[in-house]
Amino acid sequence: MSHISICFAVYQNEGALTPLCECMLHELTTHFSEHTYELLFVNDGSRDNSLTELQTLQRRFKGIKIINFSRNFGQMAAILAGWEHATGDCVVNMAADLQDPPEQCTLMLNEWLAGNDIVISYRSSHGTSAARKASSRLFYKLMLPNVPPGGFDFALIGRKPMDAINSLKERHRFYQYDILWAGFKVKFIPYDKHERKIGKSQYNFIKRFRNFYSAFLNVSYFPLRLLTAIGGIVAIIGFLYAINIVYTYFAHNSMENGWAPLMIVTLIIGGLIMLMLGVLGEYIWRILDEVKGRPNYIVKDKWE
Repeated sequence: MSHISICFAVYQNEGALTPLCECMLHELTTHFSEHTYELLFVNDGSRDNSLTELQTLQRRFKGIKIINFSRNFGQMAAILAGWEHATGDCVVNMAADLQDPPEQCTLMLNEWLAGNDIVISYRSSHGTSAARKASSRLFYKLMLPNVPPGGFDFALIGRKPMDAINSLKERHRFYQYDILWAGFKVKFIPYDKHERKIGKSQYNFIKRFRNFYSAFLNVSYFPLRLLTAIGGIVAIIGFLYAINIVYTYFAHNSMENGWAPLMIVTLIIGGLIMLMLGVLGEYIWRILDEVKGRPNYIVKDKWE
């Protein structure tokens, strides 16, 4: 007999939580009656009635746990809180908006019981706009080139890899990368992501770009190496241009004239310097944030 933890990061999901909970419990009681389970909901400072709905569900059903943040700390913090408080032999990370079908969770649990340490459900299709699909594919192609196109959010993690991931204490996290970084046996299975019918997505273009930018800096040193390469190329071009000026002066006894070339060179080099300082500032800010050692989230209430 195993203990199963299913974690949900909740933010503005009023109305979706009741059908989600009912469907999830139906799957667990129908297919895994010999196992114990817990549904762990992390309320990330929702401003609607999500917390009230969760408390009502907890009175109706057993096995429901609620963690309530003091304010909104973001989806990543809510996911980490669920993982750190989960007590199961396996932990499932699942969306709270009904876009991840509960029946897919049954397939993932069966794969885990068959011996896979990590089971990842990747989106073969989902009801979002073409622009979002394209941006999602580009994001994961750059960040995780060895995973199926479109990436993943829906994942089951066994206790050993879960403990390894929970041992990471970084503040700026890209959890898909962390799951694969752990190095355990991974099974990929496809699923059709459902269209969101209740509520609306809290992710606009700015938030999506911010997540991409933060994840990219967190897992890659490419920006620093790129700027080093650009700096080297510009230095070589400048050196060659300086040789050309000296040659012109001695060979033709004249200096190159022109205000425009001087301004172009000044603006290009000045812009590159500012860009390089900006990227370095991003990395230095992350170092400062890590040194402060602040927690990723603050729990206000817990109901178990």
